[in-house]
Amino acid sequence: MVKESEGLHQKALSLIKERGVELTDIADLVLFLQTPYIKDLTQEECLLNVEAVLTKREVQNTILTGIQLDILAEQNQLMEPLQSIILSDEGLYGIDEILALSIVNVYGSIGFTNYGYIDKIKPGILAQLNSHEGDKVHTFMDDIVGAIAAAAASRLAHANPAKSDLVK
Repeated sequence: MVKESEGLHQKALSLIKERGVELTDIADLVLFLQTPYIKDLTQEECLLNVEAVLTKREVQNTILTGIQLDILAEQNQLMEPLQSIILSDEGLYGIDEILALSIVNVYGSIGFTNYGYIDKIKPGILAQLNSHEGDKVHTFMDDIVGAIAAAAASRLAHANPAKSDLVK
């Protein structure tokens, strides 16, 4: 069982990287979300929380599922109308956000607000993933990355309640 879970973790990490996202990109999103609330927060601390989120099986399963759907859309391997919906990242589809919420849910309700905020404004790597430029489809990937960042920010907030409550 240890080998299987480690294999799942490594596959999730390699897929994130193959899709053009570094863990430091996600840590930058966490820093963006939590800097107003946690004084002297570093990218290293954010990265540790991103890595902790990525150890969760639910998160790994979501990464594999969402990225696989993006890849299948790139290869025109989905049935219509799903192919067109995912390829165009149709605004009313919503399943990409629902899948991402399974990641956010791991660390409580503060993750929902963090996720909604960065999904709306799309800072950093999220803007790149959502640009729809090039051959890659990132319908699920942008939401997954945002959800990982939101979950890591929530994890930080829960670990630093005094810091989060004092700085506003």
